[in-house]
Amino acid sequence: MKKQLENSMRGVFFLAALTSILAVLLICIFLFANGIPAMGKIGLFQFLLGKKWTPSDVPPSFGILPMILGSVYVTAGAIAVGVPVGLLTAIFMSRFCPKKLYRILKPGIELLAGIPSVVYGFFGLMVIVPQVRSLLGGTGNSILTASILLGIMILPTVIGVSEAALRAVPEQYYDSAVAMGASHERAIFRVVLPAARSGVMAAVVLGVGRAIGETMAVIMVAGNQARMPAGILKGIRTLTANIVLEMGYAAELHREALIAAGVILFVFILIINLVFSILKRRGLNGSH
Repeated sequence: MKKQLENSMRGVFFLAALTSILAVLLICIFLFANGIPAMGKIGLFQFLLGKKWTPSDVPPSFGILPMILGSVYVTAGAIAVGVPVGLLTAIFMSRFCPKKLYRILKPGIELLAGIPSVVYGFFGLMVIVPQVRSLLGGTGNSILTASILLGIMILPTVIGVSEAALRAVPEQYYDSAVAMGASHERAIFRVVLPAARSGVMAAVVLGVGRAIGETMAVIMVAGNQARMPAGILKGIRTLTANIVLEMGYAAELHREALIAAGVILFVFILIINLVFSILKRRGLNGSH
């Protein structure tokens, strides 16, 4: 009876894994089947390197380089804001935070993860945009504003995964470093943190994925201007925002071009995951 139960559960788990793989394959087939023909009609280099996105013109222009650069700049800014703050917070919570304070901080950070994107967008629109406008000038709807907001949004992911990675490091690492004369801070930053490198890298990857895929909050604070980035205080449009804003009324080649932009976004995320996987593997080999 026990063996039959184990075999049946093994079958259930296998079916669940196949379902996940099938879902990914179906998404890939849909994207590539609808997006690649559009790239052929427009021209691959004209599509990727074109600086104008004017689907209503005659003839229309479908260049997504401004949106690609906008996505890259906003994601890089979010990493610059969110990763250092999130990692230092995770170190504090795992190694420095008093238990009473931890009981307050931990639920608060988990609550941040559950806030809807549109609420973050309202916060950015009503708080961050006016502050940037008054302190630095411009309209406030800019790359900088979107980067700050996305940096805040990825904090729960970076903190949660990094903290788990730091707590997973065997306590003997810390004890050995202290026994050899290292201070508390030195043992954490020189021994515990490098030992948790794999988990920290995973936190960064998840944070990057959240930043790239975010749409609603970015639409509300980034300015949504389909033009080449002209500075951190100027507005831009990301790939995800471009798809969401125009898919509702797009038709024919315009619609196909938006799906092709989704293909580029999909490939972009795959490349980022691949690069981080290579870096993580090299880091693990180097640590050995």
